[in-house]
Amino acid sequence: MAEGSEATEALKSLEDFDPQNKSKRNKFSFTCAILASMISILLGYNIGVMSGAAIYIKRDLKVTDVEIEILLGIINIYSPIGSYIAGRLSDWIGRRYTIVLAGVIFFVGAILMGLSMNYAFLMFGRFFAGVGMGFAFLIAPVYISEVSPTTTRGFLTSLPEVFLNGGILVGYISNYGFSKLPLHYGWRLMLGISAIPSIFLAIAVLAMPESPRWLVAKGRLGEAKKVLYKISDSKEEAQQRLDDIKEITGISLDCNDDIVSVTKVQGKGVWKELFLHPTPAVSHIFIASLGLHFFAQATGIDAVVLYSPRIFEKAGIKSDTNKLLATIAVGFVKTMFVLVPTFLLDRVGRRALLLTSVGGLILSLLTLAVSLTVIDSSRATVTWAIWLSIAAVLFYAGTFSIGSGPITWVYSSEIFPLRLRAQGVSIGTMMNRLTSGIVSMTFLSLSKAITIGGTFFLFAGIAMVAWVFHYTMLPETHGKTLEEIESSFGSFWRKRNVNPTAEGVNNLNLRLLIR
Repeated sequence: MAEGSEATEALKSLEDFDPQNKSKRNKFSFTCAILASMISILLGYNIGVMSGAAIYIKRDLKVTDVEIEILLGIINIYSPIGSYIAGRLSDWIGRRYTIVLAGVIFFVGAILMGLSMNYAFLMFGRFFAGVGMGFAFLIAPVYISEVSPTTTRGFLTSLPEVFLNGGILVGYISNYGFSKLPLHYGWRLMLGISAIPSIFLAIAVLAMPESPRWLVAKGRLGEAKKVLYKISDSKEEAQQRLDDIKEITGISLDCNDDIVSVTKVQGKGVWKELFLHPTPAVSHIFIASLGLHFFAQATGIDAVVLYSPRIFEKAGIKSDTNKLLATIAVGFVKTMFVLVPTFLLDRVGRRALLLTSVGGLILSLLTLAVSLTVIDSSRATVTWAIWLSIAAVLFYAGTFSIGSGPITWVYSSEIFPLRLRAQGVSIGTMMNRLTSGIVSMTFLSLSKAITIGGTFFLFAGIAMVAWVFHYTMLPETHGKTLEEIESSFGSFWRKRNVNPTAEGVNNLNLRLLIR
């Protein structure tokens, strides 16, 4: 009888983790994620629009390739400034108002760039755009990870990447549309028109609630409870999430006051814990985040996004119209393929998509490198190599978008414990943007030094190292609460797909396999 009772209890435990018993996707948390992700449209637009605008800026302002490299890449050097400020501000004024401020900064940058009369003034406008970029890269994933139910956190946290890719595509389309205007006005409208959505964004974000984790960290338990009941799949989940956050912030689990005094102040001692006295788990998390962000950019995505017209020109496409249309195709593929992880992250997990993505990057980069080398070394037109290079660029854009692009932000925003999250994500964002800046500010010069084919061979080599890093260093986080994830780290060589703290999730995986 005892064995029968134990079996019954085990089955009940399994049912607790059965997705059929989960409520439908929480509409309120989904709406919050959509509003927060809107900042990524501006971010993507500012990245994508420079791809085509650079063609006309060079002609109008009579600047060199090196100046174009600096103009396109400098925004990524400015971006870490924004990420650092956003990390500190988000712990001070909250996640929501930090997103509002990002919209304001994008507005100022767009106005300044649209009114630029010379290269120096344009660079000044790029400074504001870069700071806004840093804000957006940091705060949207952090906010969404903190308002998402565990069952849909991967889906919701990937939305900023979907919106970012949509913004890049809109930027490419803007290039094509405004390219028909007189040279003096075309590129200025491309850059300045993004001021309009910036205003609406800043207003719309005010409709969002504040992050419950930030509210608890500030001792505002009453407000946090109300938000958690709205964004959770059930009252039980809301209470469990509240208890987890209370424990981390040093609040007694028995405390039910609406306003309390918090002894553990967010942001205090964070840098010391990250750099001077990290636990094995924190060290592992920190290395994983830095590696993710470094490899996401070091494999050359910004070279493709920003210099697609140049790449297609090297591949044999000569007219501006055809180059811009081919670039729109890149944006379309990126936007379509980024929907894949949006719907699969909470089903197959992070690791499988990430490793598949990086494997695709290796294949596409090697193919692109070979085809461009053939074209570059041949005096005659090599039609098959031209088409192969175009296909390789599109394949590269697609495989990046199914894993390396969105999962970098999903994973890095969920692995840091609450006490380290804002600063940890800001450091990862800095790594991402600095690496992107180096790639975008050296691509043209590197292509001249070792040929464009050689440059993509280099990117392919980096992608191979990235695959090994991801395989050995990144445990699966799918199915774990944000508070459970920290215990998955601390051992670099443990079996990566095992969840040591969520036995119920392991049982669920076994049950799904049996089905």
